[in-house]
Amino acid sequence: MVKRVSIFSPATVANVGPGFDILGFALNEPGDEISIEISENSHHIIENNTDIKIPLDPVKNVATVAIDAMLNALGSKARFHITFNRKIPAGSGIGSSAASSAAAVYAANILLGNPYSETELVPFAMQGEKAASGSAHADNVAPALLGGFVLVRSYNPLDIVRISSPKELYCSVVHPNISIATEDSRKILKSSVPLKTAITQCGNVAGLVTGLITEDFRLIRDSMHDVIAEPIRSFLIPEYDKVKKAALDSGALGCSISGSGPSIFALSENSEIASIVGIAMKDVFSSAEIGSNLFISQINMGGMKVLESI
Repeated sequence: MVKRVSIFSPATVANVGPGFDILGFALNEPGDEISIEISENSHHIIENNTDIKIPLDPVKNVATVAIDAMLNALGSKARFHITFNRKIPAGSGIGSSAASSAAAVYAANILLGNPYSETELVPFAMQGEKAASGSAHADNVAPALLGGFVLVRSYNPLDIVRISSPKELYCSVVHPNISIATEDSRKILKSSVPLKTAITQCGNVAGLVTGLITEDFRLIRDSMHDVIAEPIRSFLIPEYDKVKKAALDSGALGCSISGSGPSIFALSENSEIASIVGIAMKDVFSSAEIGSNLFISQINMGGMKVLESI
């Protein structure tokens, strides 16, 4: 029986172009690294070995909130010692809370003898997301657990569909050194949109998914347009329009907000273009005297990675 397990949980891009709350994919870098073991204590213990501030109270940490959702479903009284060895900063827009929530339930599931499949773990990880942002969305936790591109066809009932994508597809993600709370970013969105706008968005979602599956880069490029969330949320990100223009001028297929921001992502046809695009995006922030981190990644098809199992 496994007594201790260490997990790498990938960062994710959600709200992919027009796919608000329904489309996300996993990255190779960055990510969370956590170690979990069963504890003899009467409560969960959280230890932080990173420079990122996280709640140590099990009631407030998304990892233990997600684990408790799973334990409640199992009727289990197990308790865990969770150590964070690497952490995506909160408010980054690349799935910080999702990485922790997904890693926690994935690792706890292993320690409990794998009672659930990876897909069955998604609803539990979503409870961590709810604790972080007030919304139990799946477009970050699902790709973190399953890898690749994931489409959330329905939330009631939950229906998760893993979709294929071109092997050559790369992503450039630039994270400026500012943070945006997901909950605040969601509050500014409108609760309804005009029918014409909804039709345009639906067409772009269908085109993007079809383009990914058929490996049609032209269709991906033509469909990477968000007419609902991006026009409202982009004002929260300094230099957004300039960064997007720099990405497209450098050859990107499309560029949009990653999650709720402030990270901005761009998709490209290969690693060479992705590098050029990423540098151009980062240079815009540098010119505005805004520090940023750049990640160039192929689509992570594996999702979670077990680093050590004892």
